Amino acid sequence: MTLPPLSWFQIFRLGLIQAALGAIVVLTTSTLNRIMVVELAMPAILPGALVAVHYSMQVLRPRLGHGSDIGGRRTPWIVGGMAVLALGGIGAAAGTALMSVGPWAGIVLATVSFITIGIGVGACGTNLLVLLAKRVDERRRAAAATIVWVMMIAGFVVTTASAGHWLDPYSPARLVAVATAVSIIAMAVTLVAIWKVEGPRIRREPEPVAPNQVREASFVAALAQVWSEPQSRRFAVFIFVSMLAYSAPELILEPFAGSVFKLTPGESTTLASVQHGGVLAGMVLVALLSSAIGGRRFSEMRNWTVGGCIASALALINLAAAGWVPGSSLRPAVFMLGLANGVYAVAAIGSMMALVGSKQQSREGVRMGLWGATQAVAFGLGGFIGTLASDIARLLSGSTASAYATVFAAEAVLFLVSAFLAIRVYTAEKNLPDFTSVAAHSISEAVRS
Repeated sequence: MTLPPLSWFQIFRLGLIQAALGAIVVLTTSTLNRIMVVELAMPAILPGALVAVHYSMQVLRPRLGHGSDIGGRRTPWIVGGMAVLALGGIGAAAGTALMSVGPWAGIVLATVSFITIGIGVGACGTNLLVLLAKRVDERRRAAAATIVWVMMIAGFVVTTASAGHWLDPYSPARLVAVATAVSIIAMAVTLVAIWKVEGPRIRREPEPVAPNQVREASFVAALAQVWSEPQSRRFAVFIFVSMLAYSAPELILEPFAGSVFKLTPGESTTLASVQHGGVLAGMVLVALLSSAIGGRRFSEMRNWTVGGCIASALALINLAAAGWVPGSSLRPAVFMLGLANGVYAVAAIGSMMALVGSKQQSREGVRMGLWGATQAVAFGLGGFIGTLASDIARLLSGSTASAYATVFAAEAVLFLVSAFLAIRVYTAEKNLPDFTSVAAHSISEAVRS
């Protein structure tokens, strides 16, 4: 039995789940960050380490996706993941509140809670994308990716605005109450949004299992199979390199604006809204033009992906050059970077959905989990590497403008490399050899033995 593709209303409902997920995450990574550093006078490395713990848990995404592959349904994993995430959000707020009276006890509770948050995000987010990839018509994938990501950003905006209102005047009890309310609302939205969207389970023919292999313990074999596929492996490498380039400017853009352009803290903060506005514009641009020209094939997503990487590289070069031109305006350069990044991001997500939803009829959760874990690890590393590179470049060059220009130029090179890697994803089925195929074959042989 083949289930009908999702309607626009059903896609919007699934987007609400992404918004709910984003609502809890932004509260824990943004609001709690500020409270720890400002109200509690904790060192900034503490929230940074907790967020790193959250990202480190994303390596479990392939295993979480494998669990839903075995069961054949994504809904229980989406609901269960959101429940785990909600508990983690409440626990993180409670841990932060506890730090005011018992710092070490609060840190322990916050650490456990951020681990829980990472697991919940991995379970819910991975299987939500798999469900979208398998049930969205190929002509709607670019638009669906845009809807889901725009709604996640909307979840950020609504949560920060409403939570900010209810948190004043601040007190530990009020913090826990607001986090609990956000988590309960997110859980309720998820339950309503997912209700009867997935449909009945579709039976699959059982996969052949060697006599000495236990099906329940075959995750390593499943991961080895996915990694042995040239297209899946090359797409993972592409995601890693491109997300390094995408996330590296995030933590150095405002310092660049203050140091080189002499913007005030308030003026530099508004650059974030300019950049995010550009990202939204880029996402919407891909969705509208893709629908207008009838874009639906994976090969057409390639053009947007490669184009987005090249445009992002050019925008970064323009940003670096702006620091050398007296009287130049930073806002247009930042908007163009956001626009190019938005094109890249939604095209990469659309390509990811196309790869999972096209001809591969098994291991969808493992495949999506592998790419999600790669994205999370690269995103976590990107910000750190960007700040480290800017410090090293400033030390070596002795010029602030030269240091930032060097880092932006290096990030542009990464995007150009990503464009080349994206092209190779589409030639993977031509049996072009690469060095990772040897490693994949070795892993597969080890598992079979």
